[in-house]
Amino acid sequence: PVSGSMATAAGAPEARAIVQLDDLTINRIAAGEIIHRPASAIKELLENCIDAGARAVTITLGAGGLKRIEIADDGHGIRREDLPLVCERFATSKLRAYADLQAIGTFGFRGEALASISHVSRVTVTTATVGAQCAYRATYADGKLVPEPGAPSAAPRACARTVGTTICAEDLFHNAPARRRAMRSPSDEYARVLDVRAGERTG
Repeated sequence: PVSGSMATAAGAPEARAIVQLDDLTINRIAAGEIIHRPASAIKELLENCIDAGARAVTITLGAGGLKRIEIADDGHGIRREDLPLVCERFATSKLRAYADLQAIGTFGFRGEALASISHVSRVTVTTATVGAQCAYRATYADGKLVPEPGAPSAAPRACARTVGTTICAEDLFHNAPARRRAMRSPSDEYARVLDVRAGERTG
């Protein structure tokens, strides 16, 4: 029988305090809900290419996408001044207000794909727009611009490229070892990517 309003078993663990998670932990958890494996990262990136008006897309993989994913398109590119926001969550060019969702005509609109990928890999974006004097390359980690190895600052760097965008994501889940161990073999992950690519061609 239980006496009183509450009975506590002898030796029961003490209740733990509820705490607010820090932004980095929140973002990495959220990233794992969107990017489950290389194939899901490629699906998100392919939809970005289509939304950018790309007519040609090239995908290059290392170890089935676990070591390296590179996707290059000939779409409209990203403006240099927008590069600091590219990997921020909910930063998007596709809508300005909630009401815009009623007429959304793109695959993606939330601005979470690149943000999520940047929280579970090392991301480099190389892009050029029509009329720009040059292309620019920027490196990201955890949603923020970071310096390229050996570079003095995180500012986007001028480089050469035709109009379009190349996104490279390296070492997927390098900071989430449990998720990385859950991946199948590189050949299995590669097969899953092929399934995504086939779906994009026929969809």
